[in-house]
Amino acid sequence: MSPKRRPSKHARPHVPLDLVRLQGGATREDAYRGLRWTVRAVSGASATRAYLCPGCQQDIEPGVPHVVVWPAEGIGGLDDRRHWHTGCWRRRDARPSGSAYR
Repeated sequence: MSPKRRPSKHARPHVPLDLVRLQGGATREDAYRGLRWTVRAVSGASATRAYLCPGCQQDIEPGVPHVVVWPAEGIGGLDDRRHWHTGCWRRRDARPSGSAYR
């Protein structure tokens, strides 16, 4: 019996580039305080800096998976992005109304 041969790479079907993956992951839109927000998950491996979560006012340490959120309307700049703990973003509507988004 001869061993099975792997098909030639030229015989395999073409798989197009995943531009979303190349740009850093999938994004989605969520609502918060009457506005639409773009949300992107950040893996622990990609989280290389500490950030302050606006949901709990606690640090997001390097290496901790979290989400980055920015306004969906308009282009916005780096100053419009906020890094949230994933759980804090999920519970954003349960926060007291006096909490400030920063």
